[in-house]
Amino acid sequence: MAEAAAPAAESLGGGRARAARTVLGQVVLPGEELLLPQQEDAEGPGGTGEQPLLLNAGARSRVRVVCGPGLRRCGDRLLVTKCGRLRHKEPSGGGGGGVYWVDSQQKRYVPVKGDHVIGIVTAKSGDTFKVDVGGSEPASLSYLAFEGATKRNRPNVQVGDLIYGQFVVANKDMEPEMVCIDSCGRANGMGVIGQDGLLFKVTLGLIRKLLAPDCEILQEVGKLYPLEIVFGMNGRIWVKAKTIQQTLILANILEACEHMTTDQRKQIFSRLAES
Repeated sequence: MAEAAAPAAESLGGGRARAARTVLGQVVLPGEELLLPQQEDAEGPGGTGEQPLLLNAGARSRVRVVCGPGLRRCGDRLLVTKCGRLRHKEPSGGGGGGVYWVDSQQKRYVPVKGDHVIGIVTAKSGDTFKVDVGGSEPASLSYLAFEGATKRNRPNVQVGDLIYGQFVVANKDMEPEMVCIDSCGRANGMGVIGQDGLLFKVTLGLIRKLLAPDCEILQEVGKLYPLEIVFGMNGRIWVKAKTIQQTLILANILEACEHMTTDQRKQIFSRLAES
């Protein structure tokens, strides 16, 4: 980790910006300026020239670059605001641009529209519920935001219940708003989570790792014990197995897998399978 951070520290100390495409997957530091290749490079396609990204270039530039978490626009510059590894996702249609973000090991969650999260009902306020999602303020959840809910047929939600839903409103100027239905009015797995089971918290980076399509951890866990599991993008995981002992074992494995190598994880799974 120290070796990966060394080039970033040298660049930051010298005040020289680095090309983003050369540091993908490497550690970047707060305050560092990134340079992105423009659509029209003076040296032609495949050239090595790098210029600061002109975010207000007008109609001349047709490359759309989205700044994700850990990056901030400052005039015509792109600055790093968090320490972590720089990531990039190409647009579906190609043509350059895409989404850049910093993958950091943070635990504080910032609500994002469309994110599926696990919340805890903390209070009833009129026709809405207040739900703790781990952010700076609680989210609101209407009693009509459940499948089949009407004024006469209200959902059975009590203070202390676990709610799995998604954000429909999430920005810095408004209170976050959750729903437990999709665009078609179906629950689609959302709603009140069962009373049994265990809820625990992990880092946001581990959640993204577990939800990746090619994640081997969930495949190995599924072969170990029959289980029910719910992941929230706010760093919360709810898991339930047949017995309390199995539930605790699964929770400990998921918490520890962030810092284990593949060989260490396989050794643990093999021992548990033999026992």
